[in-house]
Amino acid sequence: MLSTSASTAQTTNTADTAGKKAFVAKGQLWGYVFADYAFKSHADTVGGGRGGNNQYTKVPKDNGSFEFRRIYLGYNYDISQKFSAEFLLAYEDNNAAPQLPPTGDLLSDGKASLYIKLANLRWKSIFKGTDLVLGQAVTPAFPMTTETVWGYRSIERTVADIRRTPSFDLGVSLQGRYTVGKNEYGYDLMLGNGSSARPENDLFKTFYGDVFGKFLDKKLLVDLYADYSRINWDPGFHHDRNMIKGAVTYSADRFTVGVEAFYNRLMGDNVATHALNDGKDTITTKAMAVSVFVRGRIYKDKLGFFARYDNYNPSGNIDNSKYKEYTPLTAQYDPNTKEQFITAGIDFTPVKNVHLMPNIWYNSYKNAGPKDYGAANNDYDLVYRFTFYYIYGK
Repeated sequence: MLSTSASTAQTTNTADTAGKKAFVAKGQLWGYVFADYAFKSHADTVGGGRGGNNQYTKVPKDNGSFEFRRIYLGYNYDISQKFSAEFLLAYEDNNAAPQLPPTGDLLSDGKASLYIKLANLRWKSIFKGTDLVLGQAVTPAFPMTTETVWGYRSIERTVADIRRTPSFDLGVSLQGRYTVGKNEYGYDLMLGNGSSARPENDLFKTFYGDVFGKFLDKKLLVDLYADYSRINWDPGFHHDRNMIKGAVTYSADRFTVGVEAFYNRLMGDNVATHALNDGKDTITTKAMAVSVFVRGRIYKDKLGFFARYDNYNPSGNIDNSKYKEYTPLTAQYDPNTKEQFITAGIDFTPVKNVHLMPNIWYNSYKNAGPKDYGAANNDYDLVYRFTFYYIYGK
């Protein structure tokens, strides 16, 4: 990749019969990194840690650490006027505390490693306004819409991404974009394995779909997304998930505001234990979340701000009068705990593509299940961070 990027771009052999310049094949090596120093000043006192796979779940109080949270190394290549390729290596760790078992991209000796996140071929304008993408590519869930508008993935995932809605998958996609006057409309459809970077291990596929419109000189975004995936479909056990998500955002010259919300129905996703006889039922639960965010400019291109609030309730359809315990099959959708997330900070940009960001990370927990934790029914994790984020090659 390095030698290709550094070499002189090659031209196609097609004759310039139309009086236009011949196409020049070219590539671009790029990447970015975000990392931080994080100090956890308060930890949830419920044993086992609530919050699923959140960044600081189970990290002990008074723990301070430096950590890379994402490293990207990508290469994009324009093969011809109709075809382009995308390749991306990524390291993404989920643990802030080195003494805990690794849940991110670590080798057996604990060292950081890279994995193939994207590898795809794009056939441009396979028909008017629509590209065909083959391979491992971003899904329609949020990477091309709300994650871009939120603009601070270096601080935290979007509300759907926190619950590990797939951001990339191996499959086939159609991506359409149309401009009508000053408005833009688009759609993204994808059929994928549903296993992200992991090999397919079942008979089922995941269906993704997104439609959006940009209005008022493209300042107002209205977005609607849905997906469906079967996880297990044996005669005696039906297990699937179906998310519907919507977002409305507005971007002005000095600020951006937005709201994003989802409803996720998880059929057969929880093993519920009867209160009277210890019998087991597999029940369907419903999760809902809403996220409100704002970001803006304080001084030209040097100083900005951001803030976000999420309210998450995964306890829809549980019955504490009937059941004494719930065991989720999907860890990110534990129905026992409601959560509220807050982050806010300052973005100092000394030069373009370099961001220095002091910020707070707060996640509260409220017991929604049958077990009584006493004073710890309502508790929280609080982390103070200094995040740095830089981009190269772009």
